[in-house]
Amino acid sequence: MNPNIQAANEEALKRINEGMPVLVDIKFAHEVLPGMRKNIIGHSGPPIDWEDMCGPMKGAIVGVIKYEGLAENDEEAVKLVEEGGVEFVSNHSMGAVGPMTGMISYSMPLYEVKNETFGNYAYSTFNEGLGKVMRFGANNEEVLERLRFMETSLAPALKKALTHTGPLNIRVLMSEALAMGDEMHQRNIAASLLFGKTVLPAISRVVEDVEERFRITSFITDNKQFFLNLCMAAGKAMMDPVKNIEGSTVVTAMSRNGTNFGIKVSGLGDEWFEAPVNMPKGLYFPGYSESDANPDMGDSTIVETIGLGGFTMGAAPAVVRFVGAASVEAALNYSRDMMEITVGQSPSLLMPTMNFEGAPTGIDIRKVVETGILPVINTGMAHKEPGIGQIGAGIVEAPLECFIKAVLRYSEVYNI
Repeated sequence: MNPNIQAANEEALKRINEGMPVLVDIKFAHEVLPGMRKNIIGHSGPPIDWEDMCGPMKGAIVGVIKYEGLAENDEEAVKLVEEGGVEFVSNHSMGAVGPMTGMISYSMPLYEVKNETFGNYAYSTFNEGLGKVMRFGANNEEVLERLRFMETSLAPALKKALTHTGPLNIRVLMSEALAMGDEMHQRNIAASLLFGKTVLPAISRVVEDVEERFRITSFITDNKQFFLNLCMAAGKAMMDPVKNIEGSTVVTAMSRNGTNFGIKVSGLGDEWFEAPVNMPKGLYFPGYSESDANPDMGDSTIVETIGLGGFTMGAAPAVVRFVGAASVEAALNYSRDMMEITVGQSPSLLMPTMNFEGAPTGIDIRKVVETGILPVINTGMAHKEPGIGQIGAGIVEAPLECFIKAVLRYSEVYNI
């Protein structure tokens, strides 16, 4: 079999660029995710067993078990896992994504994003904010109380608000935010404000209690990363229709679980190609250093897969200092480099600081291996010990080994 790789990749790029992700509803995980039960926990990255999980992943799982009422304390939670009472599932296999540890469980509210062009749906949790949060492995009562607020207060308010606003076009919001200096992985300030500008008037109409309305609106406006999870769901919705194009060498998913980094490739179906995950380089919060950090983690690399995040760092000069890039010129060079390993550019995600060039889109495994240029990712950094949380932000590269494995497998499948 000798596929027309160029035609296949052009079709992949066409599907990405034609994708129209729209926020249509708020649902709970048990309503929409296949096979979801109380004792099932979704996590970021490729599948992984408890014994191989990193500290923050284990800490988050302990927190989820307590949140779902399956255990009263940390010791009971660990015992439940060790006795086989919990089943772990990769989020991507359920049509969902989550940042960092990526926890998704039975009672959690999710964004429901529909790709109106192709009719498929994708899901993501809500963003908790920065610091001591479950996605970075924290699991104390403060973390659990915040999750309960999101479940019982924020989610119903957003669901009602959408009945007033109607479906929200996420691609339009991403395009506007990119023009305002966001790259939408580590910098989501403009995108979050644009989202708030759209939904807060409706929330003021549907939430009658003054104190509750204040808490909800403050939670949204005070969280500079609020839009991240929406962008992730949009990315998942855009990339799923790119799966299974015969002969295509375009990456459909990149994700990491704190232990391994995995990619999927269009022409190779649902197979993960994995390698040990790398350690980010960046800036640490006061009192922390690289010796405290966990290796890279999260489903949020779906953002880079559609051409945002590290790929459009050149359009987000303000993110440079937060992630520890050397200079604005270095950020521009990252985006230029990403054009060397992608199939094409986005016609709607434009970078004003780069003469309105389109975001580099459609990672080609062949180009990565041929050039040695690795996909660059903007990322948060978690403490390596469970229960502590975020300690910084930085930049990391995908491991080359994933792409080599994928190219070798491609050669076997297509006999070339």
